[in-house]
Amino acid sequence: MTSRAQLGQLSDVEVRLLRVFRSVVDAGGVSAAELELNIGRSAISRHLKDLEIRLGIVLCRRGRGGFALSDEGRHVYEAALRLLAAFDSFRSEVNDVHHRMTGNLSIALFDKTVTNPDCHITDAVRRFDVIAPEVTLNVHVGATNDIEKGVIDGRFNIGVIPAHRSSTSLDYLSLFPEHMYLYVGHGHPLYAMDDILIDDAMLRTHKFVGLGYHSPNMEIGNQKDFERHASCYDQEAVATLILSGCYLGFLPEHYAKSFQAQGLIRPVNCSLFTYLCDFVAIHRRSPRPSRIAQAFLNCLSDSHG
Repeated sequence: MTSRAQLGQLSDVEVRLLRVFRSVVDAGGVSAAELELNIGRSAISRHLKDLEIRLGIVLCRRGRGGFALSDEGRHVYEAALRLLAAFDSFRSEVNDVHHRMTGNLSIALFDKTVTNPDCHITDAVRRFDVIAPEVTLNVHVGATNDIEKGVIDGRFNIGVIPAHRSSTSLDYLSLFPEHMYLYVGHGHPLYAMDDILIDDAMLRTHKFVGLGYHSPNMEIGNQKDFERHASCYDQEAVATLILSGCYLGFLPEHYAKSFQAQGLIRPVNCSLFTYLCDFVAIHRRSPRPSRIAQAFLNCLSDSHG
């Protein structure tokens, strides 16, 4: 498209087309978005084409070669996320006026927390469902930095992450601890070695796998001066490399228990190579949380004592 359209007053049509576009990007393509949108591929493609004409830009490549966003499409997608989040926030504010708990609540969680005995998010959800049964929950799982960014730009109302730094844009609610230990897999040279023989210097001679973004995991690796030989972006990926017997790395104790019970991994010198994470709920400092979001924060607080 060579002409550049100027988007004037935003109408219901553009908002609807932007919602379709968001669903297609989130699903990873037109075909994958059919079930989410409950409309056929031809209709979805027509909606995308209409949006491209209205905006005067090519948003994505779609067809047999697969789906991929253009650079302009990536900018539009990120702007659409912020816009649609603002619409949802407006709806919640209006519902607050009518004292009704209706609308959507988007929550983002760091992965592999459900098996933590100190994590009571499930109890918070039960409490919330009693007081707000009409609210639709949208629950996402992601990396710490993605959750922080999503909460700041309004895509997520609330995030639950391991505390690792503070932002002036966010407020924090302490929830529960998580114990992390250093593990090696069966077949690793250290697996059968006595812990008393293992020290920092010896560990540095072996491959270390860590999370590839700012986190307590990255901080402890830097403190121990472990050179990262592999980067992962969730706990399951870290566990996969540890289970290979080629890498050592930190895992949550509760998540590692099942692998340890099978003899597939073992912790290394628990008294020395461990750290504690404090998980927190985060939300934007401004604008203030909607009544729905505040109700869920209250449920989180009550569930975690």
